[in-house]
Amino acid sequence: MTNAPNVTVIPARPQTAENRQYHQLRVAAYCRVSTEQEEQQNSYQVQIAYYSDLINKNREWTLAGIFADEGISGTQTKKRTEFNRMIRMCKRKKIDLVITKSISRFARNTVDCLEYVRQLKDLGIGVIFEKENINTLTLTSEFMIALYGSFAQAESESISKNVSWGVEKAFREGRVRYQYKYWLGYRKGANGKPEIVPEEAEIVRLIFRLFLDGHSLQTIADVLENQHFTSDKIAKWHREAVKRILENEKYSGDCLLQKTYTADCITHKQVKNNGDRAMFLVTDCHDAIIDRDTFNLAQQELARRKSKRKISDRTTTEQGKYSSKFALSELMICGRRTAAGDRCLCTSCKRQPVFCKAILC
Repeated sequence: MTNAPNVTVIPARPQTAENRQYHQLRVAAYCRVSTEQEEQQNSYQVQIAYYSDLINKNREWTLAGIFADEGISGTQTKKRTEFNRMIRMCKRKKIDLVITKSISRFARNTVDCLEYVRQLKDLGIGVIFEKENINTLTLTSEFMIALYGSFAQAESESISKNVSWGVEKAFREGRVRYQYKYWLGYRKGANGKPEIVPEEAEIVRLIFRLFLDGHSLQTIADVLENQHFTSDKIAKWHREAVKRILENEKYSGDCLLQKTYTADCITHKQVKNNGDRAMFLVTDCHDAIIDRDTFNLAQQELARRKSKRKISDRTTTEQGKYSSKFALSELMICGRRTAAGDRCLCTSCKRQPVFCKAILC
């Protein structure tokens, strides 16, 4: 029979005023407003003043900072600079406690909310949500956070659907919202409508003229870059910039609405509308720089060039990649081809490559 182990109990020492070491908690407050409207800006300032007063009045707290994001959505954290700065300070052990108005102010994405709460909890840092009366250092808080976070996310999804419905209704009524920042050729006029900028409009007309004369997109970009056709709206000319101008129906006085849409209100990802949703064409809604016949010819030429099959390393065909390098390009076809028409048999290919390429050999 073994003897029972001898266990000595060392009782806990209760914290009293005499033996407790006084330490103030470094408390930070986080507040956020989602729009930049005047009433929201007032709320933004009120929140900062409220938390400054709340923390300074508590003798056991000391202010570690007020972190406030203004005009930023709560569904993502990557653009919330003040929120991310607060998290970095927490990781550097500069903050002991975070206080915020509600879970929806902290994050409207359930996954992000739980992730950051767990990160801070692992660091021994609690988050107090005033509206829900939750302290994340308590045992039952995570379930409640997940529950309230789901409500906040569902609210964002509902708001997003309402906003999308409102935008589509405006499109159906032909109301156009113009973006002038990168729109070459136009500026906002005194009446709120687009106004043509003469010097920029000449660049647009030159692009359409060169393109319909047979020049490639890269050649046009090189011409514009070499001739220093600069603009604050386009820092450097390249083929994609030329292509976007040629495809933009606004230069013919029309507007095609809902070419893209937000697929997910959480990620805010914009996707191209390939027929998934209705699009709305508003004709003659502003002054045109390019007449509609010229614009339609440019679209036909773009489609024709795009339809041409690409040339591989070993074979060429009569429908090869578009080229504007030689005068006879696309006008003459070499007769020395195989029956399949995929390879030239001309012996001068190696000796006179310029001639052969000129006739799409």
